[in-house]
Amino acid sequence: MEFRQLRSFVEVVRQGGFTQAGKTLHATQSTISKQVAQLEQRLGVQLLERSGPHLRLTDAGSVVLRHAEDLLRQRQDLHSELDDLSQLRRGELRLGLPLLGGEVLFAELFAEYRRRYPNIVVHLFEGGSKLMEEALLHGELELAGSLTPNDPALEYQPFCNEPLDVLLPESHPLSEEECLALAQLADSPFLLYQQSFTLNDRLLLACRQAGFTPREVGRSGQADFLAALVAAGQGVVLLPRIVARPLQRPGLRLVPLREPDLRWDIAFVWRRDAYLSRAAQAWLELLREYSPLEQS
Repeated sequence: MEFRQLRSFVEVVRQGGFTQAGKTLHATQSTISKQVAQLEQRLGVQLLERSGPHLRLTDAGSVVLRHAEDLLRQRQDLHSELDDLSQLRRGELRLGLPLLGGEVLFAELFAEYRRRYPNIVVHLFEGGSKLMEEALLHGELELAGSLTPNDPALEYQPFCNEPLDVLLPESHPLSEEECLALAQLADSPFLLYQQSFTLNDRLLLACRQAGFTPREVGRSGQADFLAALVAAGQGVVLLPRIVARPLQRPGLRLVPLREPDLRWDIAFVWRRDAYLSRAAQAWLELLREYSPLEQS
């Protein structure tokens, strides 16, 4: 049973004859008659009684007409919805954003996405890279911002690659240095990130390679809170430069890290075998406009 056969049958009933149905469908009368006959043969029932110039639905024809109209309507709705999705007139995006640097990097970008595609419903999820990757692999997210992954099950589009700087209280003995090596901070109390942050693992490994284990005094995923703790003299913190610069205030010093070259390399990541919706593709396209990598 083909949609064109159903369409021909419905139009014959609506127009009251094969000739007029052919005109409406831009087909010959014989083509329409043949398609209705094929439908009757396929279903094994007679749909129309032909008595002279008049047509009358059989009982079976009434049943088929009702279902045919429903099927044709659903087919039209299907094409309309698919067209809406392709034109971004509707849709959903399950998006993960990093807690760190959200205000600096993603607030304006997110607002622009909502301006361009107001009918896309965005479900936001925030967290560290480990949580993001886990959610992607489980199918809970479609796209997520994360440190560049090593997992072969994930693909990614680079977004930024920022060096880490040291944020110190002005009272710190090293606050007047032009730049610092990580080993110089061995005796300083450290503010670290939450365990779900891959960046935290990188920092701890770098400290061990520099010959010390940092003395941890607190953890957070909120950059402004970490900066406030530093200003209160609670410790030092390493922050991505693009995140740290707006946080400078009286009582704080921002000093570049000379060695090692630690990086905050954020990419937007998706599962390698996953289908990317048009809404997700539009987000990736917008990222290219806003990426610090593209502007550098």
